[in-house]
Amino acid sequence: MKKRVVCIVLAAAMAAGSLAGCGSKPGSGGSDGGAAGEASGGEEGKVINIYSWNDEFRERVEAVYPEVKETSSDGTVTTLNDGTEIHWIINPNQDGVYQQKLDEALMKQADAAADDKVDIFLSETDYVNKYTDAEADVAMPLTDLGIDPDSELSDQYEFTKVTASDTEGVQRGSTWQCCPGLLVYRRDIAKEVFGTDDPEEIGEKVKDWDTMKATAEELKAKGYFTFSSYADTFRLYGNSIENSWVSPGESTIKVDQKIVDWINDSKEWLDAGYLDKTVKGQWNDDWNKAMGSASKVFAFLFPAWGIDFTLKPNWDGEDGVWAVTNPPQEYNWGGSYVHACTGTDNPEHVKDIILAVTVDKENLLKISKDYSDFTNTTSGMQEAAKDDSYASEFLGGQNPFTYFAPVAENIKIAPLCAYDQGCVELIQNSFSDYLQGKVDYDKAKANFETAIIERYPDITAVEWPE
Repeated sequence: MKKRVVCIVLAAAMAAGSLAGCGSKPGSGGSDGGAAGEASGGEEGKVINIYSWNDEFRERVEAVYPEVKETSSDGTVTTLNDGTEIHWIINPNQDGVYQQKLDEALMKQADAAADDKVDIFLSETDYVNKYTDAEADVAMPLTDLGIDPDSELSDQYEFTKVTASDTEGVQRGSTWQCCPGLLVYRRDIAKEVFGTDDPEEIGEKVKDWDTMKATAEELKAKGYFTFSSYADTFRLYGNSIENSWVSPGESTIKVDQKIVDWINDSKEWLDAGYLDKTVKGQWNDDWNKAMGSASKVFAFLFPAWGIDFTLKPNWDGEDGVWAVTNPPQEYNWGGSYVHACTGTDNPEHVKDIILAVTVDKENLLKISKDYSDFTNTTSGMQEAAKDDSYASEFLGGQNPFTYFAPVAENIKIAPLCAYDQGCVELIQNSFSDYLQGKVDYDKAKANFETAIIERYPDITAVEWPE
């Protein structure tokens, strides 16, 4: 990928004339050590600027980083024991707002005053590849911080290490999360329809898509929906694509057959009455209400964060009504990657925070116990899967790690590219209109093509499978 293309992606379609600041000055943190190596021998800055889209990472830092002294009541500033302040710069992830704000800061990084420099930023699996690109040079190799991935990160799940690496295999980020997904179902509905809520028996009824369809008929006969929305199944299909949306060095989006399968299967399931037609997509009020006690929705497909961060707050009944079992196919949904920003003036603090929150096994187990996160340590999660102290009150005393662990060990991450978030969001938006009967299939295709080129002006064409 040419440097200008990398700049365009990082600038989130900013004008070409403003791209001169893309990347960093010589010696600011490439594979030879750069600024981090130089700065680590000098005085650290007084402000650590961390960019993220919610408070999740701040809460984990507060929970396990021993240098935390206090956080302001509004959550914007955390003070460390040595007087250093962490400034939390939070922008919403939706519609690319977070990336736009982060990219604007990265464009100014080389010339920014010390206290204004980005020190740590987070990315999601949907767009991590954009920031780990070696030519973009915005996420430092962990080795430049003095972290050896081969030894210090050897207990992490391999697919998370690959996801956080550039195309040459240089790891440029780390994560405390591993996000295998399960099927989360209503025990009360299971008992009424199937005569049992046992996770093993329910697991047999949802073990693959063909079996799931037969189960969906049983649920429909009793007045229930299998899932709330066509969007609920997207990640399972999206995780199965054979090629990335955009291949390295190319400017054509190639829509994988698995994405078309999702569109066709979603239409079939909607027409059959297996999905609630009133729930249009995700992350909206109707979707949230589908998780409430008055809902007729049997199940959701969630990773650990989805249960704790999304399902639990929307549930208005007693604990113990929900349970987990295996999904119809293994999948991963999400993951927040922590990056040391090229040009940081706080490399020692940054290193300590990354090690404390994403590497230290005992800290990760504490995060798992306190927040129900499935964390990124294979030996730790194997222990948690066998330890009843990791049981969830919300899940009626069930230990979800028993089901998460085997899924995590078999995940093969889909090929990634810098355009993933836009493709994932806009393909769903465009075909949501089709699935709701607002436009026909060809119009949905055309709408996607228009929307994706508006989001990424360097994209020149969209190809669909035959």
